[in-house]
Amino acid sequence: MTRETERFPAREFQRDLLDWFARERRDLPWRKDRDPYKVWVSEVMLQQTRVETVIPYFEQFIDRFPTLEALADADEDEVLKAWEGLGYYSRVRHLHAAVKEVKTRYGGKVPDDPDEFSRLKGVGPYTVGAVLSLAYGVPEPAVDGNVMRVLSRLFLVTDDIAKPSTKKRFEQIVREIMAYENPGAFNEALIELGALVCTPRRPSCLLCPVQVYCQAFAEGVAEELPVKTKKTAVKQVPLAVAVLADDEGRILIRKRDSTGLLANLWEFPSCETDGADGKEKLEQMVGGQYGLQVELTEPIVSFEHAFSHLVWQLTVFPGRLVHGGPVEEPYRLAPEDELKAYAFPVSHQRVWREYKEWAGGVRRPD
Repeated sequence: MTRETERFPAREFQRDLLDWFARERRDLPWRKDRDPYKVWVSEVMLQQTRVETVIPYFEQFIDRFPTLEALADADEDEVLKAWEGLGYYSRVRHLHAAVKEVKTRYGGKVPDDPDEFSRLKGVGPYTVGAVLSLAYGVPEPAVDGNVMRVLSRLFLVTDDIAKPSTKKRFEQIVREIMAYENPGAFNEALIELGALVCTPRRPSCLLCPVQVYCQAFAEGVAEELPVKTKKTAVKQVPLAVAVLADDEGRILIRKRDSTGLLANLWEFPSCETDGADGKEKLEQMVGGQYGLQVELTEPIVSFEHAFSHLVWQLTVFPGRLVHGGPVEEPYRLAPEDELKAYAFPVSHQRVWREYKEWAGGVRRPD
């Protein structure tokens, strides 16, 4: 037992937390069914994404891939398209790979053993705890940002939550205060408390169902916790992007590499400029590397798109694909009305919207 929980009234805490959760829990689509596959999909979607954003995506995804076998058998382009707009695409690529393994190795049944489940692609400690506790009642901790915030205030933990050792400490605390007769509800209740009451800024301490147990509230320092080191400055990457139409109105697109950022998604041709003339670099890249002759106009818009570790500064150049050699992979010429069938990252979805607004739906670059 840790020093934090040595004298902690765990049973009373469980009772008050679970009573509150029974009254106040949100009606969310993934809570209607404890199918391990659906729980798994929801938990992957909820990583780094707000609940309100996830709801329609979850419903559409499950409608398209209602079973684990349906997802395992799907083509990757179809899966990426269904995920389009959620971001962090490595999540769904890992999920896709993992369900394929579950189909072949476990006969389509999500393993209920923590060691076996954790060996699947993209499955970390949080996913193990969330999926197995909710779907199978396995008493594993599910410690995410919400839970770390709740526990740091509840037990007055001032360790940096950005450190892996702190998360391990919280996982141990959860094991010691968990309601073992209902671990799924306990994990959900902690997460829900962090989402609705014990919020990052201006927590609703006076409405908290477990306020009496909270050391940070007693000390008047709830808003100062948790402690987290600031991220280092993100890298700024200037990009020139070309939207090129040929004489038949088809648009030149390309598929990104199969590894790295936004792997296997489609985009409009782009290149880093590093202070150089973006128009000239695009013409050199598309023309020089692939033998395609292009004519670009002046840029129509510039905007930023932020990732967790870098910021793209995109400048969009409309243009015309004049002639040249045959279009080969990773490039493709796609009719405008077929572009919606391709999975584009959010930044390039905006590129297309800006282009269409500029073109007025009819106008073509001179």
